[in-house]
Amino acid sequence: MRRILAPLLLAAFSLPATSAIVPAQTEQLPAVPTVNIATEPASQVIYKSHAIAMHGDPKYGGDFTHFDYVNPDAPKGGTLRLSVTGTSFDTFNGWNAKGNAAPGSTSETLLIASEDEAFTKYGLLAESMEWPEDRSWIIFHLRPEARWHDGMPVTVEDVIFSLDILREQGRPLYRFYYQSVEKAEKVGERSVKFTFSGDENRELPLIVGELPILPKHYWEGKDFAETTLIPPLGSGPYKVGSFEPGRYVVLERVEDYWGDKIPVRLGRNNYDKIRYDYYRDRTIARQALKAGQVDFFSENSAKEWATAYNIPSVRGGLLHTKKTINESSGGMQAFYMNSRRAQFSDPKVRQALAHAFDFQWTNKTVYYGQYEQPYSFFAPTELAATGLPKDEELEILERYRGRVPEEVFTTPYIPPKTDGSGWPRENLMKAFELFAEAGWVVRDLKLVNEETNEQFEFEFLYVQQAQERVLLPFFHNLERLGIRVRPRLVDTSQYINRFRARDFDMIIFNNAQSLSPGNEQRDGWGSAAADEPSSRNIAGIKDPVVDELIELVISAPDRESLVQRTRALDRVLLWGHYVVPQLIAPFDRIIYWDKFGRPDIIPLRGPNYFNWWIDEEKARSLPERRRNLGDKTDEVAAN
Repeated sequence: MRRILAPLLLAAFSLPATSAIVPAQTEQLPAVPTVNIATEPASQVIYKSHAIAMHGDPKYGGDFTHFDYVNPDAPKGGTLRLSVTGTSFDTFNGWNAKGNAAPGSTSETLLIASEDEAFTKYGLLAESMEWPEDRSWIIFHLRPEARWHDGMPVTVEDVIFSLDILREQGRPLYRFYYQSVEKAEKVGERSVKFTFSGDENRELPLIVGELPILPKHYWEGKDFAETTLIPPLGSGPYKVGSFEPGRYVVLERVEDYWGDKIPVRLGRNNYDKIRYDYYRDRTIARQALKAGQVDFFSENSAKEWATAYNIPSVRGGLLHTKKTINESSGGMQAFYMNSRRAQFSDPKVRQALAHAFDFQWTNKTVYYGQYEQPYSFFAPTELAATGLPKDEELEILERYRGRVPEEVFTTPYIPPKTDGSGWPRENLMKAFELFAEAGWVVRDLKLVNEETNEQFEFEFLYVQQAQERVLLPFFHNLERLGIRVRPRLVDTSQYINRFRARDFDMIIFNNAQSLSPGNEQRDGWGSAAADEPSSRNIAGIKDPVVDELIELVISAPDRESLVQRTRALDRVLLWGHYVVPQLIAPFDRIIYWDKFGRPDIIPLRGPNYFNWWIDEEKARSLPERRRNLGDKTDEVAAN
């Protein structure tokens, strides 16, 4: 769940008789001492384990000491300096829907995901768990050594309190994500049981493990729904040390952190301090990187990647630029149309607008040929719908024939293509045809409503000026169609507020997806989330078919079924034309100074600097090595 989940929802399907846990790693219990299981079906088998996989078996057995992609002997020390783009932060409470939260987290969860499996969770605050074959409930047994930063133990009461307050006063995501949790109850001194409602939902035990656990004794008497600049009490490896809104936040490693030696933490969180410095935009942050004020940078601009790093520090091997394949689903970056707005309510109109974006020319001219054209919300993974539907995917879609576009069955989804010349004449002609079918015609060089004679116009809301390189050619093609576009560049705070209020016509967004889609799909595409502030249903989709497909994804009994059901959902979303596909980038572009030690293994989800450490000798010698290069670019950047 590195990229903020991408899963789906429920439907009734029977679970296979085979266990989803490796017998050697899992204890099969005839009974659970703290729970009355007399009401469980006679065929139910109760499993107890240190880990739980969505489908298949956990990679790491009960005796594992650390993940393969870390160095268990990594030294501790030093400071990691990172950049944050934006004007400031105004709260340390990132769990509610108010304010602009500071970076970094000091809270922990019951379980933690491994980075080299699609979706498997291992015990963090919980040392073990048990569940029945149908996964209708799960019990977490808390680690006796788990402590808050004030020395108080993490308790079952904290877990129950966290579920209640996040569903009642937290971001909408929590209500959708945990709506099928019927109850949470204490069933032992350190044991908490979650019981689930509704149809079969194999993912629920894992996503309950993602619940942020908050200290009840700290939050009682405080207004959880409000912003706060008092750093809340946490239980993680770091806590807030110093900060200044608008400038920086420093996280300091907790010296007596209770979890330093447990397998899921060994070899990670190796820095004494993590400093987040605020920069107005990425151009300034990039200069700070070159000046040596930032240690690690993730580059999202194809132009800058191609042109900005031909400097002595890079040529001399002191500032590393690495492009690594990321096998997880980065999702489709796209121009999202707000279908709540009248001008975007017709799928024909949305389809027509997609013909105004010339990916081939943009990729060649603006992106330096670095990107791929989007073809799926789940690209580039096996979850993406390609070709025509078949097998289980086709069987599922047949249920909705007549309720979904016929193209779902007859035509593979392929976004509009051009010859890359910059004059997409055929695409614009096709757009005119689609607009005409939707009741829009050209009069006096303006695209107007056939009945009201009002011109088609909309506002494009964006927050980074660098995006104009892509937007302006798109706007030019829209103007060729007779459409009036109102570009609106706003600051971060205004953008966040308007985003949450759904006060936009079109924006750039990437609804990043998980390798194991599940319950979070409700928040991404579900009807109930369409009008909820801060949900990820950006387009305002309200489609009963999409809702049912989400439920099917969530209830998938095995990996193959999950793949087929996700493809069906993907295909219906694509033919709904809710977005203008912009790009996909199945790789990470990272830049970092030669001061780190790194594990030999890069996990499935790509490089993660929390698995790195400061190499003392490299860090000590770096200033002298830079001086020896005579890199004046760095001095200019610093000024």
